Amino acid sequence: MRSAPQTRRVVPHGDPAAFRHVLSHVPTSVVVVTGVDADGARAGMVIGSFTSISLTPQLVGFYPTHASTSWPAIRGAGRFVVNVLAQGQDGIARQFSRKGGDKFDGVETHPAPHSGAPILREGIVAWIDCELDREIELGDHFLAVGRVLDLDVVSGDDHPMVFSRGTYPLLGG
Repeated sequence: MRSAPQTRRVVPHGDPAAFRHVLSHVPTSVVVVTGVDADGARAGMVIGSFTSISLTPQLVGFYPTHASTSWPAIRGAGRFVVNVLAQGQDGIARQFSRKGGDKFDGVETHPAPHSGAPILREGIVAWIDCELDREIELGDHFLAVGRVLDLDVVSGDDHPMVFSRGTYPLLGG
């Protein structure tokens, strides 16, 4: 008689720095999520945790932190655009990751067809126009789930930006 396989219990590590270091070896996409609040003010933030969730219905998701100052305005609007950055858009990523100020300074945009949220005009790979389907609190982040309203590829020749080990490495082509 064969014995049941031993299940190894994994004890939570507990060290946030070690957790971050190990997971930095898993590349993540880099997108800018934008929205327009009820007063017409634009909000935007860089996200390094974007993913597709479902084909039917078409859902996407990302994880804003509780500390985000931009997420409350975008959440309140109930609609947003995911702008998929291209390699070489490091400056845009830094601009939208800062706290305060006009993150859109010097950035040309046009309104998305359904949400009206800003689509970045220069250099993005694609955009995804969404309405907020739900938000789930998970640890120190929220999972924001967007129902896709419209989407398009802007530049099929450019590689998307990724973040890995603290940098934006170049993908081969």
